[in-house]
Amino acid sequence: MRVLLTGGAGYIGSHIAVVLLDAGHTVIVLDNFANSHPESLQRVQQITGKPVTLINADLADFAATSAALEDVDFDAAIHLAGLKAVGESVEHPTRYYRVNLTATLNLLDIMRAKDVRKLIFSSSATVYGVPQSENASIDEAHPVGVGVTNPYGWSKAWSEQMLRDAQVAWPELEVTLLRYFNPVGAHESGAIGEDPFGKPNNLMPFVAQVAVGRREQLHVFGDTHPTPDGTGVRDYIHVVDVAEGHVAALGHSSPGVQVFNLGSGSGNSVLEVVATYSKVSGRRIPFVIDPPRAGDLGTVIADPGKANRELGWRTKRTLEDACRDSWRWQDQNPDGFRTVRATGT
Repeated sequence: MRVLLTGGAGYIGSHIAVVLLDAGHTVIVLDNFANSHPESLQRVQQITGKPVTLINADLADFAATSAALEDVDFDAAIHLAGLKAVGESVEHPTRYYRVNLTATLNLLDIMRAKDVRKLIFSSSATVYGVPQSENASIDEAHPVGVGVTNPYGWSKAWSEQMLRDAQVAWPELEVTLLRYFNPVGAHESGAIGEDPFGKPNNLMPFVAQVAVGRREQLHVFGDTHPTPDGTGVRDYIHVVDVAEGHVAALGHSSPGVQVFNLGSGSGNSVLEVVATYSKVSGRRIPFVIDPPRAGDLGTVIADPGKANRELGWRTKRTLEDACRDSWRWQDQNPDGFRTVRATGT
């Protein structure tokens, strides 16, 4: 298939591009590099030996994107383009709503005009808000939009609702909502990985930056949660497993709107992540315990059973694999793509 991959130069998008190309699909990346870098696509091509078509456009700008895609044919879209930092969304809510919701609406209108009927949407476990029980894994029947604590999560929940409403009005449209939990790791080559602009938003980039010497220590928020070691437990999923979930969804045909969790179904604590990363990197990772943050939960784990059954997909890689691959990326690229940004080489 010819796949339009919006946000395809980013962390998750670049890994999806690799898996799509390896599976024999043609990839057309739409990205404005607001929080990514074109070097990632050069490396995608190096990894796969296959070309990527790049369209540099801002999906939130309907006129510019429509013009850029006017003569571009594609069979399906995988939509990741948008802003993604939870903390930043609290500081700049209107920007997050404007960009994330507008980008989704614009893509829908462009697809309708071109009669492209298959869309896979990058959603998030944040749409579930506060879990009803910390003792049970979260399945797709869990309420959405109840206790969501930040504008990023709301932008995903509202985008999901917009897609549902659009599908009612356009019954031929097939929508797959992929709600993933905590993507971590990097491609096994070490050529692409997570390269956050500024302060990282997630645990593993912080751990990696401490291991490589960019930060002095890790801050662990709380050690009194009702978990084995008192630190928060999350469902960490290797980014290549996430990418393979998108390819599985692309090959799955079902009318209407389908929802799938992408997770491992098991959890690891913050201190388990630190210990595993230290083991694979051979580096000491100093940390301090800070007070827990307001609203932090002890345990959040996915129930991925539906994706296992219906997509024939399940995670293949362990936390140790993710840490090892993350370290390979960080060790080979201690400043991420920063050197490329600074020199243009």
